[in-house]
Amino acid sequence: MKIFIAALDEGSLAGASRRTGRSAAAVSRAVAYLEAHVGVPLLHRTTRSIKLSEAGERYSAACRKVLTDLEEADRQAAGERSTPRGTLTITSTVFVGVEFLRPIVDAFMDEYPAVSVRMHLLERQVNLIDEGMDLALRVSPLSDSTLVAHRIGEARRVIVASPGYLATHPPIKEPSDLATHQIITMAHLGLDSWSFPPQEGSSVPRAVSFAPRLVVNNVHAAKASAVEGHGVTRLLSYHVASELEQDALRIVLADAEPVQFPVHLVSPYGRLAVPKVRAFVDFATPRLRASFTNLST
Repeated sequence: MKIFIAALDEGSLAGASRRTGRSAAAVSRAVAYLEAHVGVPLLHRTTRSIKLSEAGERYSAACRKVLTDLEEADRQAAGERSTPRGTLTITSTVFVGVEFLRPIVDAFMDEYPAVSVRMHLLERQVNLIDEGMDLALRVSPLSDSTLVAHRIGEARRVIVASPGYLATHPPIKEPSDLATHQIITMAHLGLDSWSFPPQEGSSVPRAVSFAPRLVVNNVHAAKASAVEGHGVTRLLSYHVASELEQDALRIVLADAEPVQFPVHLVSPYGRLAVPKVRAFVDFATPRLRASFTNLST
């Protein structure tokens, strides 16, 4: 299982060989043995890469959980519960991971040289228990009662445009004004319409429909086009924090923003008893809170 997971993390059997210190032939035999043991192919192999089969995707999640539990059992048997050590696995979205988590992870590893970290930056919500993860940084309401949450802050969904664009286009005073503007959309934040809170005295959310001028699936692309004056976009406040500070973008319709999203650092129940997890939570929480300060105001 360790060799199988090493191959996935490294992206090749050769990478697993380097990571585990075993020969390429030994790695190949180990994976073949595992496939024979479970009775189904786990990997699709090419000369340069590997790809999980459908069964392999399910099996790899179970393997990660087993190996996490095994690592903790080894530490308990060795009496090392008080010393942070081992591999810490963390997940978040790509933007949050790169901009917020990565600097903290680097500093944490400097502070705790016996801990290594694997960051899984994904545009999907990971099941921490099924996929054997220690922690996740999430920007969304929490629905899983099996997780322990540490409140970090809040994030807003904001509509922004560059000063140059706003100076050369009609004013945006009401959500309905957006229908006549050049809209840059992120598919998961509203492809052809944006929703707004109900007006005073109503319980029905407002929706503004439009024909987007540009549709992208990447935050950096949407933000860059807006900064260059090509239209109006809707992103999360932490996506555009530096651009707002530099006046490269300005918020419009602040009075019509939806409810803020909570930001939490979450872990499976019981994982805080593991020294490496407890150490990271204690180390990262105040730093993350400082990073998210003023993003909700």
